[in-house]
Amino acid sequence: MIAEYHETELGKLVARFGEAVDRYRAGELDAFEVDQVAFQYSRAAKELWKYCNLLQAEIAAAIIREDPPRDWWDRGAPRRHS
Repeated sequence: MIAEYHETELGKLVARFGEAVDRYRAGELDAFEVDQVAFQYSRAAKELWKYCNLLQAEIAAAIIREDPPRDWWDRGAPRRHS
C-alpha cells in the first residue's frame, strides 16, 4: 500500500516537473523558472520519500488509508523569509 501511494504521488510530482519542461520548450518559461520548478520537485520528492520510508510502516499505512497527505508539491516550496 505504501509503495503504491509513493509511486502515485511521485508520478504527480514528475508530471508537474514535466509540464514545466514542456513549457520551457514552448518558450513559455525561461531556464531559471524551470530551475525553480526542479528545485521544488526535488524538495517535494524528498519529503515524500521520508514520509514513505522513515515513518513506521503501520502508522504510514493507517494514515494513507484514513486521510493521506496530498500537498507534497506545497511541502517542497522554498521557505520565504520575511
